Amino acid sequence: MTSAPWSVDVLTLFPDMFPGPLGQSLAGRALIEGIWRLNAVDIRGFARDKHRVVDDAPFGGGPGMVMRPDVVDEAIASVVAARNDRAPIVFMSPRGTPLNQARIRALADGPGAVVLCGRFEGIDERVVEAWSMEEISLGDFVLSGGEPAAMALIDGCVRLLPGVMGGDGSDTEESFEGGLLEYPHYTRPRVWRDREVPEVLISGHHEKVRAWRLDQAERITRERRPDLWTRYAAQASGIKR
Repeated sequence: MTSAPWSVDVLTLFPDMFPGPLGQSLAGRALIEGIWRLNAVDIRGFARDKHRVVDDAPFGGGPGMVMRPDVVDEAIASVVAARNDRAPIVFMSPRGTPLNQARIRALADGPGAVVLCGRFEGIDERVVEAWSMEEISLGDFVLSGGEPAAMALIDGCVRLLPGVMGGDGSDTEESFEGGLLEYPHYTRPRVWRDREVPEVLISGHHEKVRAWRLDQAERITRERRPDLWTRYAAQASGIKR
């Protein structure tokens, strides 16, 4: 019996933005091969008036508009009923928990996700609470809408699905795997603009190469991401004890 493909339903006001970049390269090929499934749902289709209005002015005043809870609720209910699984409902929001590789891997290991893309000033808080949405952020910056963030989340998950990247183990030796940023990479030519490839990488000594790469990953993480380094160092210290 063949298991169902990893599946993502994207709720958006701009369904034509999908698959976009997700239709190219590894993700696009995997989509064609049926390794994963994408369903872009137009939220406006659930508006009840002839003008398909999905937003209204915020209570309490202030600039901008807010997406209506009744419209968003019906859109979510439609895809949840069709899925018949326990996939998490994710709301891409700058106030959400920062996305990391561990969460990406956990989502990739599940059945998929329902991803809500906000617009305007955001979504009525009541629908966020009613559906126990998981709010996820790409970082401390603001986008015009949740669609680019949703694409990043989906791409991160799809590349980890079995059969997408192959079995070369490359997904386990990259940034954030093991809590460190990735070490530098080099290829031919051996000398380029008077810059030579580090001697250890052409030594043929695999243990020395491994040690050099770990040292470089630790150095780069310590210099560029002190937050990651503090966590990594604490974990390493606990293991040594």
